Amino acid sequence: MRRSSSSSLSRAARRAGIRVGLGAAALASLAVVAGCSVGPDFKRPTKPAESGYTPESLVPTTASAGVVDGGSSQTFNPGADIPGQWWELYRSSELNGLIEQALKANPDLDAAQASLRQANELLYAQQGTLFPTISANGQGQQQKFNGATTGQLVAPQVFGVTTGSLNIAYNPDVWGGTRRSVEAQAAQAEFQRFQLEATYLTLTSNVVVAAVNLASLRAQIAATEDIIKSQTDSLRVVQTQFDLGGAARSDVLQQQATLTATQAQLPPLQKQLAQQRNQLMTLLGKPPTDDAGQGLRLQTLHLPEQLPLSLPSQLVEQRPDVRSAEAQLHTASANVGVAEAAQLPQFQINGLWGVASLGLGTFFAPGSGVWSLGLSLAQTLIDGGQLEHKKLAAAAAYDKAAAQYRSTVLTAFQDVANALRALQSDADTLKATVAAEQTALASLNLAQQQFQLGAVNYLTLLTAQQQYQNSLVNRVRAQGQRYADTAALFQALGGGWWNRTDVKPESKGKPNRYVNVPHVEDIKPPRAGH
Repeated sequence: MRRSSSSSLSRAARRAGIRVGLGAAALASLAVVAGCSVGPDFKRPTKPAESGYTPESLVPTTASAGVVDGGSSQTFNPGADIPGQWWELYRSSELNGLIEQALKANPDLDAAQASLRQANELLYAQQGTLFPTISANGQGQQQKFNGATTGQLVAPQVFGVTTGSLNIAYNPDVWGGTRRSVEAQAAQAEFQRFQLEATYLTLTSNVVVAAVNLASLRAQIAATEDIIKSQTDSLRVVQTQFDLGGAARSDVLQQQATLTATQAQLPPLQKQLAQQRNQLMTLLGKPPTDDAGQGLRLQTLHLPEQLPLSLPSQLVEQRPDVRSAEAQLHTASANVGVAEAAQLPQFQINGLWGVASLGLGTFFAPGSGVWSLGLSLAQTLIDGGQLEHKKLAAAAAYDKAAAQYRSTVLTAFQDVANALRALQSDADTLKATVAAEQTALASLNLAQQQFQLGAVNYLTLLTAQQQYQNSLVNRVRAQGQRYADTAALFQALGGGWWNRTDVKPESKGKPNRYVNVPHVEDIKPPRAGH
């Protein structure tokens, strides 16, 4: 009997050993398979091979104009890097202060930072699905049983059940679907990271343009008011001459018509000034009742003379909207793998280890332990084509993201090309308006002298006045346009976010700090010449 019992135990042990060995082999094979992930591995789009933005060679230096404010020539430096605080090239302490206020209080920037934090937290949560889930359960119950309730003559008894266990559930990522989900969420966090950079760039660019427009409108209003004053003086002179019989009634009416026409130009300019000021207050995170930037004048701004010009291959690395589109493409690529993995068998490992006893007194007694271990497999056989069509939808979403990426790149090239054309045109326009103003002023001076000598009639003098007045306003407007379009070029090139010095790595975009998230080497565009 003893030998038979020993033999039975030996056979049972061998069978158990075989089962354990098979289980270990199965888990090992799962671990090997888990090293692979279904679906496409994301590859970054090929960089553009173009070397420029215009069909013909770009003129390296723009024209200059004979005026102090904004009249200098600008030189394009291909491959030059962009400063992080590019607006400091305007050399205006008041403009720098406006930018700082906007970065501290603009709600759009706060919302973009919160979106990035949300995406990062969702990424951390998704990463948790790669690990087992362990939960603890405990239950205790005491009960008094009286046999009289069932018609039995049994003395009342007290008994209880106490259990405690640790439960483990793990879904082995055999096909890599979970890792693809983590990859998709990481790409979504990267998308929000560059959305934050795009918000930062748009905000700073809009503040610069709004400030420049304010200065330009103030200059146009001041010029118009000077013109009105001059025309009022002329009307007074003509009226006096008419009263003395030295001028015709038509001369007085013509001067009055000219004055009223000029006065009619002032309210629209004042309206634009008010609207531009309100827009600036909104960018600064202030209500329209506040005020800022009152000291900004075109004379206080310096026109940047050395302008960087990134190559197209650099531009796709620098533009936040292009990097955001690339991150969305990455998300779509990973989602294809998630959809493919969902069509394959799904594995789950469940385990339990605990204690069960008839009461707390025997909770830790020998023999009270319980445990279980199981492996389950599930495979969808018929679902009406749901999983297949979801995979095809994910593939279509990838094609859509790829097309949107190409469209974003083309738009980026268009923005740079437009900015380059605008700067060249602005320089030529300012040069022409300065020349026109000088010519009109000389013509006006000559007409005034001839009118005083009686060599020309008043209509000739009035025409000369109108030409000079128009040329003056056109020149002021052309000056402001050069400053604004210079900011547009920096925005089109990406704004130099990779060179910013106001980023505290420990901040990670927290609400109590207006700076951006820390720079990460693997998303930093290559420097010029590297």
